[in-house]
Amino acid sequence: MKIKICGLRRPEDVNYANEVKPDFVGFILSEGFRRSIKLETAMKLKSKLDPGIKAVGVFVNESPEYVAKCLEDGIIDAAQLHGHESEEDILYVKAKTGKPVIKVVKVEDRYVVEAWLDSAADYLLFDSGTGTGKTFDWTVLTEVLADYGGSLPKEFFLAGGITSEILDQAHEQIHPFAVDISSGVETDGVKDLEKMKLAVSMARKYDD
Repeated sequence: MKIKICGLRRPEDVNYANEVKPDFVGFILSEGFRRSIKLETAMKLKSKLDPGIKAVGVFVNESPEYVAKCLEDGIIDAAQLHGHESEEDILYVKAKTGKPVIKVVKVEDRYVVEAWLDSAADYLLFDSGTGTGKTFDWTVLTEVLADYGGSLPKEFFLAGGITSEILDQAHEQIHPFAVDISSGVETDGVKDLEKMKLAVSMARKYDD
């Protein structure tokens, strides 16, 4: 099971990531969120990031041109679209850059999940909202998974209130390609090295 640690903002956060080596880290590149950072900051952080760790830019209702430029400029390695982006936006970014796109799906019911299974996005990310820090009803996913024989036609990330304490449960019930964790590895609103170590080590138990 892969792991993405989202919401890196400080040089210390990158140092921690380089030490614990998650598969992905996330930079929030849309304004208005607690963990948002400027492009200049993202560039500096990316330059210090271990090249074996993929940097994901998180965007909320940004233009596909802006997303594509961030990818083409090398600020990020993949784009995570967290708003109301369309399938056409996904196709544009992929055609323009050839880089991976993750589409976030707010899980309200099984029909929302199924509507995105044929997307051109490389991955889906199932979440409860935008940085809510809360889990959603996993039974929605387990029911869809059951109908598809235990695995979906597209690999997916599981997000929303993920902590080390529920990683075992996430693997057993959902078996995601990756988990996405942010507040679950923070103390008093900043990334915590020991919590990051624990989360990554637990995810590594389930490496295929």
